[in-house]
Amino acid sequence: MRKVRVDLPENGYDILIGENLEEEIASYFAEAGFSSRVLILSDSNVGKVHGEKFAEMLRRVGKQPSVLLVPAGEGSKSLSEAERAYTKAIEVGLDRKSVIVALGGGVVGDLAGFIAATYMRGVPFVQIPTSLLAQVDSSVGGKVAVNHRLGKNLIGAFYQPKRVFIDLHCLTTLPRREISTGLGEIVKYGVIFDEEFFEYLEEHAEAILALQPETVEHLVVRSCEIKAEVVTKDERELGLRAILNFGHTLGHAIEKETRYVRYNHGEAVAVGMMGAAYLSHEMGLIENSEVARLRALLEKFSLPTQAEGCTEDGMMAAIIHDKKAVDGKVKWILMEAVGRVRAVTDVPEPTVRKCMRMIVSD
Repeated sequence: MRKVRVDLPENGYDILIGENLEEEIASYFAEAGFSSRVLILSDSNVGKVHGEKFAEMLRRVGKQPSVLLVPAGEGSKSLSEAERAYTKAIEVGLDRKSVIVALGGGVVGDLAGFIAATYMRGVPFVQIPTSLLAQVDSSVGGKVAVNHRLGKNLIGAFYQPKRVFIDLHCLTTLPRREISTGLGEIVKYGVIFDEEFFEYLEEHAEAILALQPETVEHLVVRSCEIKAEVVTKDERELGLRAILNFGHTLGHAIEKETRYVRYNHGEAVAVGMMGAAYLSHEMGLIENSEVARLRALLEKFSLPTQAEGCTEDGMMAAIIHDKKAVDGKVKWILMEAVGRVRAVTDVPEPTVRKCMRMIVSD
């Protein structure tokens, strides 16, 4: 088992990474000092497989768990599902020392964290991510939110989990597309922070796609290390943490334009990263060879580099509502090289539109 520390001044926590972590999870819940009632939030896919098994494990250590399943998919990151979760929490008697457990992918983690941050003005929560995307991204860092019909993640908070348990064995049950979507965020870490890691992805693509255990462990551990380092330096996205948004401004616009059903998050981010790379080239920050290098790696991982079902005007409208826009100005995270990015706010609209056309296919 490997451990990565998110070393925050007040709300630091450990990320535990390994295979078959049931004993470690059971021991933690037995000793952590939570009250007896636990709410397990999962989705209709993961919960059917793992929900009751996890609840039984908690019963063995003296807890009284209740399970709430939300429909699988981005649509469950909503105020209506949040209200349903609040109602469940009240009905089963959760108190201020009760813990909410996020058992599932990124949607479940974001929703459970949002509930935990706001129920009784804040109760503890624990992340047990089951998708590669959630393991390397959304379960770490404390961003929790639900969506609004006008934009993604517009209603939320910064609220850190008490612990994150990443069981790599869960990845063996995922379909190939779910592996690819997680790889979209993993590629991002190489682009924004670590060229050596990017080179590792280029050189070990076959082993990664074959889910070779040592390779997968390195991917997850290194991704968590990078995110933990960034979050530790800038918990509330006042500066450095903005680099984690590389590819996300356009990615979120693509998700909204396609109603959150055509592309999953990592796929949309992959296309968004290509758009950001084109913008970087148009702004004179990188050579075309760097753009081609990123495109080649995304294609190795079966990730899209263009999006269907989007319009230039629709995407422009979406980025204006993006939570990173201030006074109508979008903060773009652009490449200076593989492994290094910078924030830019003076990108001309015609340049943005030109690069949008490059990532939209008919």
